[in-house]
Amino acid sequence: MKEVCAMIDFENPSFLKLRPVRDSKLERLVQPLLIAGEEIIQTFQSVRDGVVFTDRRVIAVNVQGVTGMKKAFTILPYSRVQAFAVESAGLGDLDGELQLWFSGGLGAVKFELLAGSDLPLLCRVIGSAVSD
Repeated sequence: MKEVCAMIDFENPSFLKLRPVRDSKLERLVQPLLIAGEEIIQTFQSVRDGVVFTDRRVIAVNVQGVTGMKKAFTILPYSRVQAFAVESAGLGDLDGELQLWFSGGLGAVKFELLAGSDLPLLCRVIGSAVSD
């Protein structure tokens, strides 16, 4: 019997257009996955899916099925990031893109973050983890 991995489809443009959300149910969904002392930095949501950036990793939530009851979680630790890039019109309160390159065969992952995200904060957190 072949096992199928339900990893997030990072090539899907609708998944990548993420708007910042506060006090979302995504935070409550990922809470049981957090390591002791791990803090949520920012939470983003697309139409159904979402991404939570913590101080240690990215947790992507893929809502599956018609009812949305089934969820797949993809966890991307910053310790596996080899490089990252940000594209924005000044790192202010505008839309921007964050691209992360991971070791171990995953390759590049790109997130399109809509206005209201704190790109400088994400860069500091990821940069700190990458340089450790």
